Amino acid sequence: SLPAKLINGGIAGLIGVTCVFPIDLAKTRLQNQQNGQRLYSSMSDCLIKTIRSEGYFGMYRGAAVNLTLVTPEKAIKLAANDFFRHHLSKDGKKLTLLREMLAGCGAGTCQVIVTTPMEMLKIQLQDAGRIAAQKKLMAAQAQLSSSSTARVAEPVVETRTTATQITRELLRSKGIAGLYKGLGATLLRDVPFSIVYFPLFANLNKLGQKDPSVKAPFYVSFLSGCVAGSTAAVAVNPCDVIKTRLQSLQRGVNEDTYSGILDCTKKIWQKEGPMAFLKGAYCRALVIAPLFGIAQVVYFIGIAEFLLDMLPKHRA
Repeated sequence: SLPAKLINGGIAGLIGVTCVFPIDLAKTRLQNQQNGQRLYSSMSDCLIKTIRSEGYFGMYRGAAVNLTLVTPEKAIKLAANDFFRHHLSKDGKKLTLLREMLAGCGAGTCQVIVTTPMEMLKIQLQDAGRIAAQKKLMAAQAQLSSSSTARVAEPVVETRTTATQITRELLRSKGIAGLYKGLGATLLRDVPFSIVYFPLFANLNKLGQKDPSVKAPFYVSFLSGCVAGSTAAVAVNPCDVIKTRLQSLQRGVNEDTYSGILDCTKKIWQKEGPMAFLKGAYCRALVIAPLFGIAQVVYFIGIAEFLLDMLPKHRA
């Protein structure tokens, strides 16, 4: 049933995000740093420095936004894919690869209603620590280079903003369109991701089914979700880099600003080289693989069906 699908998608999203959010934070910070302003050399370096400067919970900056909005986002994505697959199948016959891709395309298009504002707010909170650390480093370097008689610069103090404050400011200054900055780039990432992910998962999952009428074992669904998720994540990583750059409202010292997708692509290619489009790719694969593995296990086990079935019994 639709309520069961929505609940399953929501539970899957909550569990998955909680497990992999620190890696996602490292991905955002690695993707946003530009040549000449590199604070982090790798994912592990980013996480270690984050813990040292911001504490353990610094790795979870922006997690509240994700945990709040990931339930409708994952619910829409998984339920929409099922909806389109159902309506694209004729008389219960096996879907062709093209129809599976169309169903994934429909799911990816539907999910950006929630994904774009969620990503916008999450990126601001995740990247705030990097910008603050960069300003502190620049201030320390300026202080060392100044003469002993020069006035000592004031220490840089990070002012922490919340998702609510950012939302209010965006709505006040730009209206609802402010929350949908980078919508085109989000579509450019999520639609191809879904086109690759859903058909690949469905076909990998079928390999573990002994009978078409019987669900595959949970470990098959988990591994299928991991493989399909990581493959799709790496395939669309260039689009994710562009989306992350476009949705970042604050920039570090001497970092470029972008007017759109083409301008962003051109500047990254010219100033940082083609390999810059793969920044954070392994982090994104590490995030997406368990996230979708967990999501598919929860979704296919059907926790919601069990909970919904228990309600009438409890009332009785």
